[in-house]
Amino acid sequence: MKYSSKASSSSKDKASITIKESEIEFGITPGSADLLPNPAELFLGSISACILKNVERFSSLMNFEYSHAEVKVTATRMEKPPRMDEISYELLVYSQDPSLNIKLLQKNIENFGTIVNTVKSSCSIVGEVKKMGVEI
Repeated sequence: MKYSSKASSSSKDKASITIKESEIEFGITPGSADLLPNPAELFLGSISACILKNVERFSSLMNFEYSHAEVKVTATRMEKPPRMDEISYELLVYSQDPSLNIKLLQKNIENFGTIVNTVKSSCSIVGEVKKMGVEI
């Protein structure tokens, strides 16, 4: 498989990435720091998207039902050299299905997620997966 994206920026303003039919704006100036995601936050968002896509994928393969899932990804930025380090995630899967095997789901996410595997090759990712009761 091949993937692509296209990005552009305006001097002293903002930038955007176009992927398929979606456009994602991001900040490139200090003035947009509180309004738009920066590249580091987009990177963490990519990890989040990978994890959530794999929850859906493995719900079919592992035959479990869930109402929704939430993931929080955090990282520490090192200064020299500038890079992400100490990436961690907490995944909450809202389900009442007794067949949901949290340990196997986590193993599958960490072994078969494209973005997770790519990041794991350059730094550590540690996570926790929790089964939550369904919210009403």
